[in-house]
Parts: sequence; C-alpha cells; structure tokens
Amino acid sequence: MTTIIHPSAIVDEGAQIGEGSRVWHFVHVCSGAKIGKGVSLGQNVFVGNQVTIGDRCKVQNNVSVYDNVTLEEGVFCGPSMVFTNVYNPRSLIERKDEYRNTFVKKGATLGANCTVVCGVTVGEFAFVGAGAVVNKDVKPYALMVGVPARQIGWMSEFGEQIPLPLHGEGTYTCPHSGLTYALSQGFLTK
Repeated sequence: MTTIIHPSAIVDEGAQIGEGSRVWHFVHVCSGAKIGKGVSLGQNVFVGNQVTIGDRCKVQNNVSVYDNVTLEEGVFCGPSMVFTNVYNPRSLIERKDEYRNTFVKKGATLGANCTVVCGVTVGEFAFVGAGAVVNKDVKPYALMVGVPARQIGWMSEFGEQIPLPLHGEGTYTCPHSGLTYALSQGFLTK
C-alpha cells in the first residue's frame, strides 16, 4: 500500500504518516503528529503537533484536529466538524499550558458540523449526529444529538440504531454482523 500525499499538502519534517494513508489537497500536518496506517485526510485538514490519529481513520474536508486530541482506530470525523483544546479561550490571554485532552475511542463517528468541546471522551462506536455539541463524556455505543448533545439511543458497530431503550435491560443481535449487544445498568456492551 502506497502512501499518497498531494503536492499542495504540507507535511512538516518529523510528522509520522502510516503506510497506505492518503493526504489530500491543502492539508497541513505538523511535525509532531502521529498518523496511523490507511488514514484519509480530506481537503483542507489541519493536524496539530500533539495529535495521534489511529489506523483507518477518516477525517473529512475542513476539519482541524488540534493539539491534545487522540483519535483511536477507525474514527470517522465528518465534514467541517470541530475540535477545541482550550475551554475558555481569549485572544489576549495565553492558555497553551491549559490544553485539555480529548479522546475519541475506536470506531466512533462524529457527524458533519458537530463540535467536540475539549476535555471529553467519546466512547467506542458512539455516534454523534450532525450539528451536535458534545460537552461531556459520551458512553460507548451512544447515539447523541442536539445542542448540547443528549443521548437518544444506541448504535451498533455496523452503524445502525439498536431498538433498545436508554435504560433498563435487554439484548439485541445485529442482523448484519451477528454481534449481540446487552443493555444493563445504563450501559450497552457487546
């Protein structure tokens, strides 16, 4: 697998980009960035110095992945979604020593134009709907929508809504993957 870097992209010396990754038009990858294998960085993406992007992530057009953001394997970042790294920014106050860590766990989807406020963890295979604003931790497999984001359901690893209530007990077997999910005490597990 060949790594493809478009001639208009800027990849600073020292940046690590894994085999088979694709870096498209007008991307800027800073020198300290660590990008895994098979990653796609769409047009006009920015990747900061203190950023880790896991294998097989897809970062769509116009996304800036700022310092202190970690994306685990298989994360999808929809077009123009937003990460922050300072909770209370001011142009006249230097706050680079106050960056908050943001973690997006394996397989999560961050929909187009959503915002992830710094300092949160988005759980494995969670699904954040387009335009939502995430300002607190998201459970694994949770389906989140709105401003601020609230949980309205559960999502399978296949990416379809699971017909289980938010609370209570129950099981569901995905017809596409055969995986069985169990809901207990407000958490969904595989």
